[in-house]
Amino acid sequence: MKNILIICRKELKSYFASPIAYGLMAVFAVIAGYFFYVITAVFVQRSVESQMMGRGFPMDLNEWVIRGFLSNISVIGLFIVPMITMRLFAEEKRSGTIELLATSPVKDIEIILGKWLAALLLYCCILLISALNVALLFVYGKPDWKPVLVGYLGLLLQGGCLLAIGTFVSTTTRNQIIAGTATFAVCLLLWVFDWISYETASWARVMSYMSVVAHFEPFAKGVLDTKDVIYYLSVIFLGLFLTARSLESLRWRS
Repeated sequence: MKNILIICRKELKSYFASPIAYGLMAVFAVIAGYFFYVITAVFVQRSVESQMMGRGFPMDLNEWVIRGFLSNISVIGLFIVPMITMRLFAEEKRSGTIELLATSPVKDIEIILGKWLAALLLYCCILLISALNVALLFVYGKPDWKPVLVGYLGLLLQGGCLLAIGTFVSTTTRNQIIAGTATFAVCLLLWVFDWISYETASWARVMSYMSVVAHFEPFAKGVLDTKDVIYYLSVIFLGLFLTARSLESLRWRS
């Protein structure tokens, strides 16, 4: 556990020692803030129009604002994750320090968990920026806080599974651009799988089930479903397992 924390701290420092973390936070803050403003503005406009026309309006902030906002945040994560993971092992290969890691007494699983945990912590820091927007709703409104926590748990699980995939991809190349592009392609593929959910064929249902976005929808509604949690944990395990096998092959070649 000590080695994992040491590697995690080292990786986290490297993120904040470069413009990567600050750039990602700034871009995410702008995009998330824009989505929050648009969704909230539409909600306010519709509520005012309904009151002026004498019709009732369901003033449910969780349904009309938070759910849509978290769904948009989950999609933004598909674009941010490749930028976080592309350097994890690709940079080690490029600089030649991967041989030192491969021949060090530190276990492969400790290296993998340390790097993955650092990437996950950076992702959590980015998500906290969106939480500031949601906090405004608690200042001026009365949303239910339990669905919000469930939604952010879903974002964390989705981010963890995509980061695990990106960590594996980063071990397959020494070029950060290739690692980022390949990770983005996989993330995009896991997103568009949900587009064929209308098909009734068995292969379509299987592909639709593999979509990371489809498994986030219950979380966005405030529903904690065991099958969705198991799906995300399974993908995390698979991604880290493949990373371990890839790193093991590097150790043998060293």
